[in-house]
Formats: sequence, structure tokens, C-alpha cells
Amino acid sequence: MLCSSSPIAALFSKTLINPNSRPIFSTMSLLTHAFAGNPIKSRTPKPSEPFAPQTALQTLKSLLSRNTTHESTSPDFKVLPFRKGRPLAGSTAGGPTWHLGWLSLGECKSFFEKSRASLSEDLLVYLGCKSDEGVVYWAVDVSEENGLVNELGSKQLCFVELRTLMVATDWADSTTMAELAIAGHARALLEWHNVARFCGYCGEKTVSVEAGRRKQCSNESCKRRIYPRVDPVVIMLVIDKENDRVLLNRQSRFVPRMWSCLAGFIEPGESLEEAVRRETWEETGIEVGEVVYHSSQPWPVGPSSMPCQLMIGFFAYAKSLEINVDKEELEDAKWHSREDVEKALTFAEYKKAQETAAAKVEQMCRGVEKGHNLSSDFNVESGELAPMFIPGPFAIAHHLISCWINRGIPNSSEVQNQTTSVSLSNL
Repeated sequence: MLCSSSPIAALFSKTLINPNSRPIFSTMSLLTHAFAGNPIKSRTPKPSEPFAPQTALQTLKSLLSRNTTHESTSPDFKVLPFRKGRPLAGSTAGGPTWHLGWLSLGECKSFFEKSRASLSEDLLVYLGCKSDEGVVYWAVDVSEENGLVNELGSKQLCFVELRTLMVATDWADSTTMAELAIAGHARALLEWHNVARFCGYCGEKTVSVEAGRRKQCSNESCKRRIYPRVDPVVIMLVIDKENDRVLLNRQSRFVPRMWSCLAGFIEPGESLEEAVRRETWEETGIEVGEVVYHSSQPWPVGPSSMPCQLMIGFFAYAKSLEINVDKEELEDAKWHSREDVEKALTFAEYKKAQETAAAKVEQMCRGVEKGHNLSSDFNVESGELAPMFIPGPFAIAHHLISCWINRGIPNSSEVQNQTTSVSLSNL
């Protein structure tokens, strides 16, 4: 079920909130959630194709076994190095944006050799391909190769936190949005490889197979196949329909003044709707009735122990109103009126935060990084701090909240039919 601010139907304009409000962005078109829409993962080639994982792996082994790596081979290989979960990135000259620091296979091999290390096929993870361009993409974790940092720094490339790149992304730039999705997928895979080093059944070491797309126990009597796991997380905007307000919460890890939607992990044997109701009750004491699906979002910027989360967004309608906060889970939870939430959307300078983060990436790549708190950029026009703000458009919470503000939530008949989406023209 989609609404005007959902990832597929979303179109942000100068009148996103209302014609008299200052815009969240002056111009922005958002066609998908952050980290979704990966252009090199849309279709896995058939085994017989030259870009398929197994076929590409055989070519990779052949190239790495040679004394030199030919740059003119077909398919062309590009490698994205990661260090401690941070992708290699560079700053685009002449504009507040960034790009991933792709290396050719020859460059990557050369950097390893200069660091007196060996680049083996077991270290490389297949990400996908662009068969029309003849390119296969790989990722590699270089966290143990300290010598590579200086070598890559000479190319004005540096390893940047994925969250920083997320905030720095220009949401109107489809190319950068695609690179963010690729980086998110790559980080999730590499972090999974780091936490799946041993078999959960017998305790023996695991080995990479199928070009890193899965792992297998090295114990001949076990040989369990291990695939990347996805940790589903429900995130819900709880609505008090009668009083036209929503329930938002604060956690101790949040930056000052930020409020967001409730969220929680799904337990075994539990449906999504049940998880929404249970988590809301456990954390706030609010009883939920009707639950309406909104959209989902890959979220590879969670803790490394859960590198591949899937945020599944819902609207949840409250049946009770008295809040009883679980202080072990939340710092606070409150009902917020439509007027207050609308102001939070209007005041928060998301575009300014994006430009500041992009400038930070540029400084890092030039070797002059300075400390900066991005939360300080969420200011009102007068320069005073806004009373509250919500996560930016990189988070599904933003779209749940802005959808409610725009009154784009489907009514009951639309929920039953699951065929109608609301457009901005109907608001």
C-alpha cells in the first residue's frame, strides 16, 4: 500500500507540507528509499553467462594467478575496498557530492603487493554486474592492511562512514543514490562474512563459496550451507485518529531534539502485524488495533552484529491512549499534534545537513577532516534550534511521518482492496 511519500510514488516539491510552508527541500525527486534500487543487483546472470558469479570467479582466479593483471580483459572487474565497515569514497570536484572509490583489479592487486600482502579470490565478494557495459563489481575488506590507507590517500580517496555518505547524498542525484545502494549492499555482505567465520552447527571454520555469495562449513562431516541472513525490523507510526496526533519516541542514542517512530525486531513464530502490536505495547503500554503496511527499506547501517536489516514500515492505529514508557527501552514517548510534527518537518534543514556532510567528505578526501556535529545543522530560519526534528529522508521513519502529515494514508476500503495509492493531487 503506497501513499504520496512512499518510496515508489514519492515526489517532493516546494509545496510538500503546504503552499505557505518553507520547503523541506527546494527541489528533490525521490523515487526509492535510501539503500534500495541497487542497479547491479537487479538480476543475477545465468551460470552460463560471462558475468555470472561462478564464471566471473574462474576468470578472477586466472587473473590473480598471473604476474600482472590485464586491464583489457572481458568482463572488466571493478573493486570497492572497505575498511572497518567504511567504503572507499572520493569527493566530486566542483560540487557538493561524492562517489565510490572503485579500483580496477590491477590497481587493487598492486596496492596489496605494495603492502606486502596477497590479494586472493577468497577475499573478494561478488556484488553484481552491468552486462551491457561488460563490468563485474566486487568488494574487498582491507581492514587488516594498514599500508593501503596511505596508498589510497595519495589518490584523494578515503574510507568514510556509510552513515556520513547517507546524509551527504544528494537525493535528486540518481547516480549517487545508486552508489549508496551499492555501498549498502556491499557493507552488509562483508559484515556478514566477518560474523559468519565459524559454523553455527559444529563450530568449524567456514569457507567462502559461490564468489562470496554464501559460505560453507569446512568440516567434511558437516558441510552446512550458510547464506546471508536478513534481520526484519518493524517500524511503525502509531496514530491517535480521534485526536489527530501521533506517538513518537526518543532513545538515549538519538541526537538532541530528535524524535522518531517506534521500532523493534520480529520474534520467531510472529507475524509482522503481531510484532507491531507487541512492540508498541511493551515499549509504551499503548494497545494497537488496525495495522496498515507502508513500505520497506534495506538498512545496512545498523550494528555490525546485525549487518543486514530490513525495515518494514507500518501505520498502527491506537486503541488506548495512556502512555507507560519502558525506560529500559526508551528515554521518552509522547503524543505529538499534527501542528507540532508539521513544524518539525518544516524547520529541519535537511538540505543544509546534506551539504555539510558532503563538505565533510571533501575535507576527509583532502586530508583535512574536522570534527562536526551534523545535528547542529537542524536549525530554524532565525538560527535558533527547532524544538524537535525527525529523521531525514534517508530514513523510512521520515516517510511514514510525512505521509501522515500529507493525509496520504489509505482509508479502510483502500486497505482491503490494496489497489489504490494516494497522490499529492488528492491531498
